[in-house]
Amino acid sequence: MRLFITGVGSGLGKALVLEALERGYEVFALSRRLPAELEGRIHFAPCDLRDFERIPLTLKKLLDSSDYLDLVILNAGVLGRFGDMREIPLRSFEEVMSVNLWANKVILDTLSDLGIGVGQLIGISSGAAVNCNRGWNAYAISKAALNCLLKLYAREMEKTHVIALAPGLVLTPMLEEVMRQDEERFPSVRRIKESPKRTPEEAARLIFQLLPRLREFESGSFVDIRKL
Repeated sequence: MRLFITGVGSGLGKALVLEALERGYEVFALSRRLPAELEGRIHFAPCDLRDFERIPLTLKKLLDSSDYLDLVILNAGVLGRFGDMREIPLRSFEEVMSVNLWANKVILDTLSDLGIGVGQLIGISSGAAVNCNRGWNAYAISKAALNCLLKLYAREMEKTHVIALAPGLVLTPMLEEVMRQDEERFPSVRRIKESPKRTPEEAARLIFQLLPRLREFESGSFVDIRKL
C-alpha cells in the first residue's frame, strides 16, 4: 500500500507517517523538513508549499515510480495570526490560503496530470471551518474553503473517495500556539483548554482505524471525528 502525505515535520503529520509505517505502508512525503526519526524510512522531497511552481516538478520526481496511491492525506497547514479581522492584513490571509488551500489544488491537479490514481483522499480540515470563532480568521476561512475545494474535486475524481476530516483537538505545536492566546478576548481558547485532547499518536491511530468507516460517507463530505 502506498501513502502520499504533506506536512510531516511535526505534530499530526509525523504521527500519521509513523502509524502508516507500522501498518506496512510505503510512504511518500512533501514537507519543509523531515524529522530525524523518519530519515531513511520514507520517500521524501523537501518543498515549501507556497512555491506553487515548484510543486509539480517535485511531485513528478518523488512519485516517478507510482501510478496509483492507496491513500493521500493533505495534512500541511499553518495557523496564521490570531486577532480580529480588521487587525489582520490581507497579505497574512494570502499566506495562510496559499498553504492551506491553493497548494492542495496544485497537488491534486498534478496527480491528475501525472495519471496517478488515488483510492482514498483525506484532507485535514478543522472544526474552525464551521465554528468561525473570534480570532481564527484566515485559518477558519481557509479550512472552510478547503471543505468546498474537496467537495468540488470529489465530483470530478469519480474513482476516488474524498473526505474533509476534522481530527478534533490534537496536542500539536499549532494547538499549543492557540492555547497561548488571550482567552478573555477569544472565548474559544478557554473552551479548548478545558476540553479533552488527543496526542498526535492517538489521533493518527484513530484516523487509520476509521478509514473504512469514512468510506460510508458520501464522497466530498466534511466529517468531524468527534461526532463519529
